Amino acid sequence: MGVSGSGKSSVGQQLAHALQCPFIEGDAFHSPANIARMSSGIALSDADRADWLGALGDEIRRVRQQHGGYVLSCSALKRAYRDRLRQADPALRFAHLHGEAALLAQRMAGRNAHFMPPSLLASQLAALQPLEADEAGLVLDIRHSTEQLVQAILMQSGAASS
Repeated sequence: MGVSGSGKSSVGQQLAHALQCPFIEGDAFHSPANIARMSSGIALSDADRADWLGALGDEIRRVRQQHGGYVLSCSALKRAYRDRLRQADPALRFAHLHGEAALLAQRMAGRNAHFMPPSLLASQLAALQPLEADEAGLVLDIRHSTEQLVQAILMQSGAASS
């Protein structure tokens, strides 16, 4: 989880590869209308995200049933969004990829062909609700390399190779 530019997709893909499980790209479940809205620099509302979260929940249930484990990249900015995803899988754990606004903006500015413009970073940071003490997960600093972040997640999950 994390705001745009935090490395969710890169970390998620490498983590799924390390765990030999499916990777679910949360952005792939946004409706064309939501992608158009974000591409135009309009932040999504909770109502805009409702169908997206429902589609992700359906996919989580499907993949969990077929494969057991999976890795999902998803902003999951608010506690209510994470609660909704946990309805699909109560064992869901989060790795919050956290970073300073300047680094996130730099990363976003360097991306090609992504629908999320850097102008929406401030709205994402404003909406972000950090993991609470009763939420299973960890917070990781995005200044570390993708490999280090994946290793930290594996170690926390008990899946790290020796």
